[in-house]
Order: sequence, then structure tokens, then C-alpha cells
Amino acid sequence: MDHLFAARVQFATSLMFHIVFAVYGIGMPLLMLIAEGAWLRTGDAQFLDLAKRWARAAGILFAVGAVSGTVISFELGLLWPKFMQFAGAIIGMPFSMEAFAFFIEAIFLALYLFGWDRLSPRAHFLTALPVAISGALSGIFVVDANAWMNSPTGFHMVAGQVRDVDPIAAILNPFWATEATHMLIAAYVTVGFGVAAVHAVALLRDRRDAYARRGFAIAFAVAALLSPFQFISGDANARTVAALQPPKLAAMEALFHTTRCAPEMLGGIPDVAHQSVRYGIGVPCGLSVLAKLNPHAVIAGLDAFPTRDRPNTLVVHLAFQIMVAVGTGLVLLGMWGFVVAWRTRQTPTNPWLLRATIAAGGLSVVAIEAGWIVTEVGRQPWAVYHVFTTAQSLTAASNTIIPSFVVFSGIYVLLSAVLIWLLVRLATSPLPDQPHSEGR
Repeated sequence: MDHLFAARVQFATSLMFHIVFAVYGIGMPLLMLIAEGAWLRTGDAQFLDLAKRWARAAGILFAVGAVSGTVISFELGLLWPKFMQFAGAIIGMPFSMEAFAFFIEAIFLALYLFGWDRLSPRAHFLTALPVAISGALSGIFVVDANAWMNSPTGFHMVAGQVRDVDPIAAILNPFWATEATHMLIAAYVTVGFGVAAVHAVALLRDRRDAYARRGFAIAFAVAALLSPFQFISGDANARTVAALQPPKLAAMEALFHTTRCAPEMLGGIPDVAHQSVRYGIGVPCGLSVLAKLNPHAVIAGLDAFPTRDRPNTLVVHLAFQIMVAVGTGLVLLGMWGFVVAWRTRQTPTNPWLLRATIAAGGLSVVAIEAGWIVTEVGRQPWAVYHVFTTAQSLTAASNTIIPSFVVFSGIYVLLSAVLIWLLVRLATSPLPDQPHSEGR
């Protein structure tokens, strides 16, 4: 296997594994806050049970995420030491700020998990606020570093060396706001549908289960309310891509030729050899309107860029189509759920809606992964766009890449097995010291 390809596969595997835990680290604290707030407001013990069980799940996911995140930090040094040498002084600040946010989250999550009988209800509720805020900030700072790789600012290159580093300018790069917003909303939507899917399984078994109904209502409502905003943030992000990374946009839309009144491509399989798209449906002038708000705007195709600077069109286009298709389905599912709830004046228990929610729990993760594939593969061959290539970033110790890939893959398999076992145990066992959680 080519060493560069092997290193990219290894790092992609690590990121795709870790991102699930990063997303749940952002989203679970919000659900915990809502559930405990509902208990404080209503006195309904079912909400307290939800907060406790969700907190235990958050603790497990946080621990596994900490391990997978540590593996990624090792891999940055093992696989991409030249990138870290080049960019470390520039993106060191967002990574450091992420570390502070991570430690704050860990401290207050511990207070939340172990403070139920030691703090007043209101004080305990307030310990969840730093968990939710720091979890969101941790994600934002990591995404900010990635956004800088897409739109590098805050430094000058002098004789091939980084000079005049301005870390604030690097943090406030052109991509950070749209990319961070898109990722943050995606995290809440993914966690909402994921948690709702778990309770949907329980409701299919017993639609009178009050605990499952409350859990489903909270999680589904969060996901359904935010999913339309994901489209708005995605549109803003796509316009930023159109302005700053036109080859990525061309690959996303499989636009091989520079075109006035460029079509928006729905579906289809790019045929790179013949410079065409098979089985796709082109919406006339749709891409020109979406990218530049002008149906007559010219959109640069892949033919406008050297072959060496073009990303993998097949991978990027298919990932983009999957992300958009799943996102559209999630919005429609949320609308369906609200219509059913409005008509029945109660938590939806329609069997088909519950089955669709179960599917959405997995598909929302697929959409997250597809979105990151678009972001990362669409930037290739650049690690830092138009400044530093991925090939330049690779370690000189290429003989260590395959062994480390095997070792780290084994770690992920083991972590996955342990995680699934723990979450199944958590879902099926009663909460200790909560007699009202039994027989619900």
C-alpha cells in the first residue's frame, strides 16, 4: 500500500471513530439540562430518571472519546510531524483552548455525576451548564483549527518559513464561523435523533411507557427544531466554499466543465473518464443561484484547475449527496413528528414514525461522517489549502505506518466492543438508588 494513502486511511479511520464521541460530548449535556430542568419545574420523577441515565451515558461516551482523542493527538506526531512543525505555532492556540475546554468539561461532568446527593437540586442543575458550554466550545475550537486549514490566515511565508504569526487572525479565519456553526448544529441534531431512536425502540414495545415517551419527546423535539437550521448553515457554508475553494465545490457538484447557469446536480455517479455524470438530475441554473444568487453566474468546473489540484470527484460528490439526502430526510421526519404531535396533542407513537426515527438515529451519524469526508477529501491534495500539501506533511518513518494502523485499529475494535456492552447494560438495567425508576 502507498505510504501516503495508508497514512490518510489510518487518520481518517481515527477521525471517523472519534467524531461520534465528540458529537455526543456536545449534544448529551443539552439533553441532560433539559431533562433536569423539566424535573425541577414539574417534580416529575421520570425526568429525573432521564437526566441520571443520560448523564451516565454521557460519562461513558466522554471516557471513550478521551481515549480516541488521545490516539489522534499521537497520530498527528507519528503520521504528520512535518505538518505539526509547519502549523503548530499558528494553530497551537485553538488546540490549547480546546484542551482547557476539555478539562473544564471533565471537572464539571464529574461534579454532575457524583453530586446528586451532595448538592442542592438547583446547584446540581447549574453544574450542567459548564458541561454543555465547554463541550460546545471544545468542538468549536477543534473545528476552528480545521477551518484554518481550509482558509489559512494569520501568518506570512518568507523563504519557505512561517513568519509574523498572528494567532487571533488565524482563529478568525474566513471559514471558522460557517464551519463551526454547521458542525455544532449537526451535533445537536445527530444526538437528538440518536437518543430519540433508543426511546423509539422502547415505545415500539410499549407505547404506554411514560419514561420512554418523555425521553423520546425531549430528544426528538431538539433534533426536529434544529434540523431546518442545519440547512441554513449548510447553505452559508457552501457559499463560503464557492468563494474560497472552487475546486471543492466543483467536485461536490461533479461539475466537470466551467458553466454559465450551472445546474444543481441531484444524485448521479460521476464518470471521471468521460467527464460526465450518470443517472443524475440537473436542476437548471440551480448551482449558480445557490452559490452566487445569480442564475447567470459562471461557476468554475474541474477543467479550470490543474489535474493535480483536483480532489477525488467520485468520493466527494457521493459523500455530499448522501449528506444532503439524509439531511433532507431528517427535516421531513421532524416536520412529520410535529404534525402528529399537534394533531394528537401528545407524544407521537405512530409505529411508522418510530421506525423512521430508529433509522434516523443511524443515518444522522452517516450524514456527519459524509460531511467530514466532503470537508477533508475535498481539500486534497492540500493539508493547508494552497500552502502545504498532505504529501509534504507525511512522516519520513514510513515503515511505521502499517504497524501503527494495525495497532490503532485494534484499539478501536476493542473500544467499540466495550462501549456497546456498557451502553446495552446501561439501557437495560435499572438506576441504582431510584426506586421510582423501576416498574415504570
